[in-house]
Amino acid sequence: MKTELKHYTVREVVAGFFYNEFESKGLYGLSGKLVIQPEYQRNYIYNDGKKDVAVIDSLLKGYPLGLIYFNDAGSCLEVLDGQQRITSVGRFVTGKFAIRVDDREQTFSSLPLEEQAMILDSELLVYECSGTEKEIKEWFKTINIAGVPLNNQELLNAIYSGPFVTLAKAEFSNSHNANLQKWSAYINGDAKRQQVLEVALGWLAGAHGTSIDAYMALHRQDDSTNELKTYFTSVIDWIGSVFAAPPDKEMRGLEWGRLYETYHSCAFDPAELESDLRRLMGDQAVKSHKGIYEYLLGGKQHPELLAIRIFDGTTKGLAYQRQTEDANRQCTSNCPLCATSNTANITRIYKADEMEADHVTAWSHGGATDLANCQMLCVTHNRAKGNR
Repeated sequence: MKTELKHYTVREVVAGFFYNEFESKGLYGLSGKLVIQPEYQRNYIYNDGKKDVAVIDSLLKGYPLGLIYFNDAGSCLEVLDGQQRITSVGRFVTGKFAIRVDDREQTFSSLPLEEQAMILDSELLVYECSGTEKEIKEWFKTINIAGVPLNNQELLNAIYSGPFVTLAKAEFSNSHNANLQKWSAYINGDAKRQQVLEVALGWLAGAHGTSIDAYMALHRQDDSTNELKTYFTSVIDWIGSVFAAPPDKEMRGLEWGRLYETYHSCAFDPAELESDLRRLMGDQAVKSHKGIYEYLLGGKQHPELLAIRIFDGTTKGLAYQRQTEDANRQCTSNCPLCATSNTANITRIYKADEMEADHVTAWSHGGATDLANCQMLCVTHNRAKGNR
């Protein structure tokens, strides 16, 4: 890959700048000759009110913004590194946000003319790069943009840029998509950082028994994302039909794609699920609320998903003391099951470390995890008792 150092002013770079607030795209500069957000770039992520201001403050203090890289794509230039900084400056110059100067909110147009000129005449050091697509993409992957490293999906979007990524980002990476609020009930992540797209691709790739990487490679040149949108919508709608009550925060980030593949062909009674869900949510013995959903979908066969709270040391000690005192008075074993057996252990007094705590009434049958429902059994009898 070849590089050539060029000198541009802010005035030149932001000439013709246009920013679509609703889609975070349509970014151009150098009078239309510079594509600020090519399809392999991440969405604009600086508009948090802090980093934007920091960029403008640096220019007003005469600080350099650091090296910027453009890719010479032949018919135009593309921003390879520096998108966030250039977009911040362009947004400020075109009146998209204000900064605070001397305790006053100031837009670009309200700044003194000399400060406007200072910003516009600031010099930007730019390396213009040229090379093969592979070389450009490899270089792009190594770049750490203003201390915010590219995440895995952003890297994959760069590697497999093309019609499919462009369409997928328009659907799943648009922070103004009206569906995001509904999706956010079940998905963790920032749409602009491609995390919603990553989940959608992960669900579909999992259904095909492949990886996101492999799926994107296969579909890179597709001019439609219908399969992705249809599958994603099917999973979301299935969740809402099975768990019909308003979503709980514990539903966010679950492996809904896997759960859909495993259970979507099963019949469920939403009212019964809701009743069981509320009961388990209120059970102090259940430590993993997130596990409740798969536990119920799986027919309550895997209580380990709930990470049931075990008896604490104090409870076990009190139960052991109570049983041992009773056993000494009655000349029987302090293991209730040994005491009613016809074995040699019928009068054996076990040490505390030779016994295990057991629910008298199994937790799965409604038994509480408290002293009243705790009994100490010898290891043999406890493990033979199981979930009875």
